[in-house]
Amino acid sequence: MKATPAVRPLDDLLVIDLSRALAGPYCTMMLADLGARIIKVETPEGGDDTRGWGPPFYDGESAYFLSINRNKQSLTLNLKDPRGRDLILRLLRGADILVENFRPGTMDRLGLGYAALHAMLPRLVYCSISGFGQSGPYRERAAYDLIVQGMGGIMGITGEPDGAPMRVGVAIADICAGMFAAYGILAALRVRERTGAGQWVDAAMLDGQVAWMTYMAANYFATGEDPPRVGSAHLNLVPYQPFRTRDGFVNVAVGSEGLWQKFCDALGVPRANDPRFARNADRVRNRAALLDVLRPAFARRTTAEWVDRLLGAGVPAGPIYRMREVMEDPQVRHREMVVDVDHPRAGRVRVNGVPVKLSDTPGAVTAPPPVLGEHSEAILGEFGVAPGEIASLRRDGVI
Repeated sequence: MKATPAVRPLDDLLVIDLSRALAGPYCTMMLADLGARIIKVETPEGGDDTRGWGPPFYDGESAYFLSINRNKQSLTLNLKDPRGRDLILRLLRGADILVENFRPGTMDRLGLGYAALHAMLPRLVYCSISGFGQSGPYRERAAYDLIVQGMGGIMGITGEPDGAPMRVGVAIADICAGMFAAYGILAALRVRERTGAGQWVDAAMLDGQVAWMTYMAANYFATGEDPPRVGSAHLNLVPYQPFRTRDGFVNVAVGSEGLWQKFCDALGVPRANDPRFARNADRVRNRAALLDVLRPAFARRTTAEWVDRLLGAGVPAGPIYRMREVMEDPQVRHREMVVDVDHPRAGRVRVNGVPVKLSDTPGAVTAPPPVLGEHSEAILGEFGVAPGEIASLRRDGVI
């Protein structure tokens, strides 16, 4: 773990994080990596659900939890107890941001809804992350990533043409919502600089998935037809897909007519003087016939040979890595996208690095994910709770 940068972009912000699972913690991890102080509030009985999601575990610590909760402090509080709610309000008076991802309506029932807190703390930026948003007919539905990938369109366009719809292997609906939430929070903070007032950031998993449809949505708008599943190929570009090699697969992306000519030269097949393949639009229309030509050619060499040959010709190409190969790749390592941290229970563990590189005020992984309630006494003491009261709260199960 590298030394903490002297200045980080968000190091003057305090975030009270009431979220759990993935979307909310991913959002607050993004803020934490850029310097915001995150106080992660968890239930005394087990904490964030993902602490139990496994195996695998590192000496009892969930690998899943460790992946999205670095750079945070953990405070346990029972929000159903009036004393727990009073303590949250005490923390919020010194905070800039609240992040929560309960089912809509839950925070209102706890007396911590946006309207109540905005009236009390008008500068607070209040972020709610949910499956379907804070309004609309699906508002109160529970949502998991699988459900939203199905409803947002991504599964409908993912998979082989003759196969079942396919979920993306990482929980992209959750991660997308967390990223959009962080983006919305920063926008709301920018407005607060001008107006002095916070506002409600409403980030929905379904909204994010629909937004991600981009050119697939445009294809539908233009034609009125549902985009078909084409596996790992591209509806609008050919060839743009993996090909089976002598020992595996290679990805090839031919995104222009200039690249098409270079590709044909590198492949050693007749250049596209065949009018069926002359332009990209022709290749899209005659996809099957072109693939009949290309597949046997790719089968003659290994993946490594094709990557070297195509890159040498200026054609974008690359292998399809398994996770070990990703994490050992020299470019990934050079970009510090694998970071070692020392955890108080799990020992030395690896986590992903910070993906956004700032030249003068970089983010950093500066602390391991916290043990449940690790910082409770220190945080409460900092906010004026006397040692005797802390002991009483612990005896009564409030912390």
